[in-house]
Amino acid sequence: MKPTAILFATLFVCCSLSCSQAISPAAASVAYPPDYAELLKSYVTPTGVRYAAWHANKADVERMKQVTEFFASTAAPADRSTSLAWHLNAYNAWILNNILAKYPTKGPMEGEGSFFDRDGIVISGKKTSFNDLEKNVIRPAFKDPRVHFALNCASRSCPPLHGKPFDPATLEADLDRLARNFIENNPQGVVPESGGRSVRLSKIFDWYADDFGGKGNQIAFINRYRKQPLPPDSKSDFIDYNWSLNEVP
Repeated sequence: MKPTAILFATLFVCCSLSCSQAISPAAASVAYPPDYAELLKSYVTPTGVRYAAWHANKADVERMKQVTEFFASTAAPADRSTSLAWHLNAYNAWILNNILAKYPTKGPMEGEGSFFDRDGIVISGKKTSFNDLEKNVIRPAFKDPRVHFALNCASRSCPPLHGKPFDPATLEADLDRLARNFIENNPQGVVPESGGRSVRLSKIFDWYADDFGGKGNQIAFINRYRKQPLPPDSKSDFIDYNWSLNEVP
């Protein structure tokens, strides 16, 4: 990644619009605060999030708010791996916080169609939205299609939430593993049809086709992560997206 791209991401989250609070560059040497790891360990499972138990523990709800305050009040690191980990953690932490704020709920879209579009989060002092953070910062700045398997939208069809914060030391391995798990093992990801020449794909491969090589070229990307590659000329259609909450007891 070019240094100018990293600079763009940092400037975008730090300087756009107005900054209502002081931004601490010193804290930007880490990709997440310690409480975030502890909370994920307590409430995140391989199949979903224990929202009811989390919501019932008011102290841990408050701790989650403090996690988002870290991303609201610090600048993104300049180092590429640390910055990418920081941005992925920021997105997922704010998703968890905002779901807890509206819990109980059937999903992020319940009662509002603007959950992902409204300026309901703060990143480095700037009010912004989930879609803005993903589409105008993370995707163009890092140009890594694997982010789509790391960002979690609190929904059943979304790749499962990573059970640990992203750390620059293990980021590459984690992104590869998450991509492989979604493509190989998730019924919401890639489902070959009987007969071998057609496949059903997550809508992620449709919505963000350009990130995977463009329309009709998604199979080549998918085959990087499959033990049994799909035929290159496989016909594909897309699985209806399930926006219900990724909750487990």
